Amino acid sequence: MVAPANKSLFDRIDYLSQFKQRPVSLKQLFEFGLNPSEETLLIAAQFLHQELPVRLSHRVQELCSLPFGLSDMPSVKLLRDMYIDSVRELIEFPRPENPSDDREFIRLIGNIKQRHKDVVAIMAKGILELKRKLGENAMDDEIQEFLDRFYISRIGLRMLIGQHVAQHTVSAPGHVGLISEKCCPRQIAEGAIADARNLCRLHYGAAPEVGVFGSVDLTFTYIPSHLHHMLFELLKNSMRAVVELHGADSESLPMIRLVFSEGQEDVTIKTSDEGGGIPRSGVSRIWTYLYSTAAPPDLDHYSPYQSDFGLPFAGLGYGLPISRLYSRYFGGDLQVLSMEGYGTDAYLHLKRLADTQELLPRKLY
Repeated sequence: MVAPANKSLFDRIDYLSQFKQRPVSLKQLFEFGLNPSEETLLIAAQFLHQELPVRLSHRVQELCSLPFGLSDMPSVKLLRDMYIDSVRELIEFPRPENPSDDREFIRLIGNIKQRHKDVVAIMAKGILELKRKLGENAMDDEIQEFLDRFYISRIGLRMLIGQHVAQHTVSAPGHVGLISEKCCPRQIAEGAIADARNLCRLHYGAAPEVGVFGSVDLTFTYIPSHLHHMLFELLKNSMRAVVELHGADSESLPMIRLVFSEGQEDVTIKTSDEGGGIPRSGVSRIWTYLYSTAAPPDLDHYSPYQSDFGLPFAGLGYGLPISRLYSRYFGGDLQVLSMEGYGTDAYLHLKRLADTQELLPRKLY
């Protein structure tokens, strides 16, 4: 699939955006990279050389035609130009035909991944620019749906690039690129708990303990970095709620409970806190981007505990919506149940079977 060479860049982006994006499954990524050779790595590079321009071109087209004047916001224009530059670099790079070409291709896509590292914060600025222009009611369902498509696309792009780059490095035992054959949620949770507690202490001077219960020794095939991101966000929310309700000077902050369960289809992780809960009228709004009960952050300064999305501790309202996208990327889900006046339970469902295809933007609605 090569666009006609005489077309302008924008014509070629329009041409590429007509192609469907090709989803992959966690099982396919794992099995394909299980015994990497120069031949299989080259096949993967050739797939990405075709697929990445298509996925990026879809986003360029959408960034050019957003509702309510969002496409005209300075930050969104910056993003559009960033995506256009990435498409241009990819289509100008010849199809990899040997290991040397692949090494050059890895440098290219690694640079693209680095260029796009602040995409979420830049888009958040664009939404804030629109809200300042149109008022607080600027976030309608159409923009919500666009943001879901945009961010799930970003998760997919970073997964494909990160997986290919990681396969050219020495992986830890039991890992194929970014994927762990026996990912242990308890071990991932230990790191997420430590990061969340350190950040909570940094902001409030105190942090509640986290107790771990249930099937603590279970393992399944999954991406540890994705799981860490989701658990970190859930624990961070719970810690903030507990400390703000009970006070940082409280001698005994209520413990947050983290429960692991292993079913035939899903691995489920539940977080339970006594942080006062959410009013029933506000539960649906927790999935709304830029909705938060915390004070809005300064998006020009990031937390020292940045996730892959580089978001601040609280106040942006992106933690839960993006964590739900992470869970849905390979067929899972995230649900939140609240008891106002007491606390909140969050249920993170992750597919135990790794043959579910990745969720692509066109499948969201």
